Amino acid sequence: MDAVRLILASRRALAGGADTAEMMAEVWQAQALAQAIGSRLAVSGPPELRGEALGLTELAGRGCGVLDPPELDPGDSRAAQLTELDDPRETLLCLGGLLGEVGMSLVGMASAGADETAYWQCMEAIDAADESRDRVREMLRKLAAREEVLRQDTHDSPSGV
Repeated sequence: MDAVRLILASRRALAGGADTAEMMAEVWQAQALAQAIGSRLAVSGPPELRGEALGLTELAGRGCGVLDPPELDPGDSRAAQLTELDDPRETLLCLGGLLGEVGMSLVGMASAGADETAYWQCMEAIDAADESRDRVREMLRKLAAREEVLRQDTHDSPSGV
């Protein structure tokens, strides 16, 4: 399934989370999806993004690691359903939005946390989501710079007339 569709599904699921356990499962799903997208971009994305994409993979993996993984059937993981990443820019724009919503959800859960362990899990996951979002922003910046260079090259090249 296309990355953008999976991100939108994650955003809807996160917004519709009813209780803390469900919300934590959705946060884990979002982090796992960010990790999968980072991995895909590191392997087959534009060369300018590969270093940042590896960083995203590591940070999102840390975000998953601090949370208890939900009990999912292997096919229910959105990250496992990722088959296409057609438009890196659109994917990164959507992923940045998702990671922002993950951070806000985690802040709410940390504030309402029943115990200290849940609070610290949320705080560490907030850090991972925030740092992941920073990587996404940097990749978007690099894509914009790449597009500008391509526009300049096209503008500067002779028209063949």
